[in-house]
Amino acid sequence: MAAMVIVNNPGDWDTVYWPLLHADWHGWTPTDLIFPFFLFIVGAVMPFGSAEGRAWPRVLRRTAIIIGVGWLLAAFPLFHVTTLRIPGVLPRIGLCYFAAATLVRLAGPDPRGIALAASSTSAILLVAYWILMTFVPVPGGHAGDLSEAGNLGAWLDRTLMGGHLWRKDWDPEGLLSTLPAIATTLLGVLAGLAVRDDASPRALVRRLSLWGLAGVLAGLACNLAFPINKSLWTSSYVLFTAGVASAVLAACYAWVDASPSPATRHWSEPFVALGRNALLLFVASGVLAKILIYWKWPDPHRPLGSWLYAVAFVRYAPPKIASLLFALTHLLLLWAGLWWLHRRKWYWTA
Repeated sequence: MAAMVIVNNPGDWDTVYWPLLHADWHGWTPTDLIFPFFLFIVGAVMPFGSAEGRAWPRVLRRTAIIIGVGWLLAAFPLFHVTTLRIPGVLPRIGLCYFAAATLVRLAGPDPRGIALAASSTSAILLVAYWILMTFVPVPGGHAGDLSEAGNLGAWLDRTLMGGHLWRKDWDPEGLLSTLPAIATTLLGVLAGLAVRDDASPRALVRRLSLWGLAGVLAGLACNLAFPINKSLWTSSYVLFTAGVASAVLAACYAWVDASPSPATRHWSEPFVALGRNALLLFVASGVLAKILIYWKWPDPHRPLGSWLYAVAFVRYAPPKIASLLFALTHLLLLWAGLWWLHRRKWYWTA
């Protein structure tokens, strides 16, 4: 959550350190790990849910809230329904959550059944997506076109959603690429099952680390035929990022959960305040960013964010450092509010 706020709110998009930017197209940067980590976590927590949380009314309610909040955030502050972006980060999270929760529910209470369903469905989705994107020709185009506007997913989004996309001719959170994103969530379910297992902390860290290494190597191998690409959410990207997520989970578990030191848990508490109110942080960050863009004050000819950046940051630091400090200030302000809520145990959950 902290990384998301930092990469989404630089002072100036033209002066940003490269790790805080997405890859131009094929390839990856640390920023390209953030969204798949979100979905991986969504899946990882599912095995810990109660039977009440897996009930159909609760699943449908949570899905509707996540998608609905995403659309409200996309519409804010102008609320131009005719150009409202239908895909988006929260809508994708909502769809992936619904698909994974449905599969977990249908697979029954047996962890082995859930693991088999999650692993087999992930494999099917990744192979099917690779076949569709590389062998099915786009009407008026050709098979295997992985450009922004020329790929099969972009054509499908234009056909079904017209002008309700991030850009005129494509969207990075389109419908077709949601299929492999579901696989990312299901791989998270497998990790969650491992954490819930009775294995010793050392065995769990070893298992997650090996899974991480296997995922990274598999992703790099698949990259030769189907390039790692966040915007297309390619199958190689799913394997690679799930591998990194598993390795990071192993490191966090070894450092925090399996650590006998109370100081380690105390050090991690500020991040808990962000994670426990993740939905609120996402919305608050988006609203604050748009206020800084659309509110022209005190200069009626300049957005508030631009004015603050020029007055309080650019004057006192080199361009890239000033841009990063602006993002960190954004995070600090949001964290202060969430820390206050965390101390009072006030959380907003879907």
